Amino acid sequence: MPQVRIVAKNFMDMVAVLPAMKLDKLYESTFICEAVLRSLPPLAKKYALQMLFIESPVTAKSFEEWVLPDGFSKHRVAIERLLQLRVFLETNDRKKETSYTMNPKFQSNMRKYLVQGGTLPREPMSLGVTVRLPTLEDLEAYAHKQWECFLLQLINSAQAQRLTNFSSSMIRVFQRGLLSSRENEAPRLTENGFQFLLMDTNAQLWYIIREYITTSEDRGIEPTDLISFLLELSFHSLGEAYNMNSLTDVQCKAIKDLADLGVVKLQQGRKESWFIPTKLASNLSISLSDSSSRRQGFVVVETNFRMYAYSTSKLHSEILRLFSRIEYQLPNLIVAAITKESLYTAFENGITADQIISFLQQNAHPRIVERVPTVPENVTDQIRLWETDRNRVEMIPSHIYEDFPSKEVFEGAADFAREVGGLLWEDSNKMRLIVRGELHQQMRDFLRRSK
Repeated sequence: MPQVRIVAKNFMDMVAVLPAMKLDKLYESTFICEAVLRSLPPLAKKYALQMLFIESPVTAKSFEEWVLPDGFSKHRVAIERLLQLRVFLETNDRKKETSYTMNPKFQSNMRKYLVQGGTLPREPMSLGVTVRLPTLEDLEAYAHKQWECFLLQLINSAQAQRLTNFSSSMIRVFQRGLLSSRENEAPRLTENGFQFLLMDTNAQLWYIIREYITTSEDRGIEPTDLISFLLELSFHSLGEAYNMNSLTDVQCKAIKDLADLGVVKLQQGRKESWFIPTKLASNLSISLSDSSSRRQGFVVVETNFRMYAYSTSKLHSEILRLFSRIEYQLPNLIVAAITKESLYTAFENGITADQIISFLQQNAHPRIVERVPTVPENVTDQIRLWETDRNRVEMIPSHIYEDFPSKEVFEGAADFAREVGGLLWEDSNKMRLIVRGELHQQMRDFLRRSK
């Protein structure tokens, strides 16, 4: 079954798979070098700092002398990461002895940074120029509202006009991974789209950003330029205003797309316009394993398969509807039931039992989050059993053949179906065959020749 795959856990995983020339181009920016250094595992960071002022190659054996015997696993991880990101370059001498040197561009820029200091390419605007900026609480509410709006538009994708609020580049991202659209038909969620809705916010953001970068070349944008800007954006101060005039044309287009998702908020003054990074922007530099970016849970699951969701969000209601039956809603409470029928609908849409269980666990209400398990075992076991029951039976289009004129014709037809891999069942006594549906025409031709 297809799964939504998050290839990169953070920007550095995306940087690590770039071609060597593009990666070296990124290192022309002192800021990018600083960001890469920050992202390294502790031991790798230590190696990088030790190598900053060493010009000659250092042998692999020398590096191994820097760690205790019980630290070799961390040592291998550190060296592998440094080589992936081309912070270290590997060389071999005539004796086939491995040595490491530091990437010259990375080394030069980090030396300058340590000696002279480093700043972002742009400074926040003064309060005298901007109108009243939103508070951090208002900014978080705005980002939450925009992100929920985006997810609701995906859920209601059958109504094509709802997607008109998004730019053409964002719509292409949706079409690529989350929506499918046939000629003369409204867009609909793919299996990946249904699975996407059950991810936590940080994982959802990473899926969209990854697809946005992957499709950048189709829009005539160099991926390294986009990665550089998005990485830079994640280090801007939360809630500060930054002048739009300081952005390039590529960055202006990207910032408007990101505003649709709530990553930044755009404001217009009398003469100037500016963007304000939200918490979603700072999440761009956080790994998927960092749970600090996840919102407070809201779901309570009982042993009788009923769910109580303490929420006023329409989005929460629509997501729960993907795998449960909504019984009734109050202003701040959604009451639902997990049934065999509701789960079968979810399974048909490509959602797995593990994804449903993970969603319920990650969104457990604070009152039960410390309870082990947060979701009753009889509920999780039954969800998995229903999935197993459904997958135990495979639906295969087929044709039954009977009333053969002779035993010889029957046996010849059975042998032919067996040879082409299409025979599903045979009864030699009653001379009956069941063959895969796609081989029907071939079987007809064979039987015609056998008469």
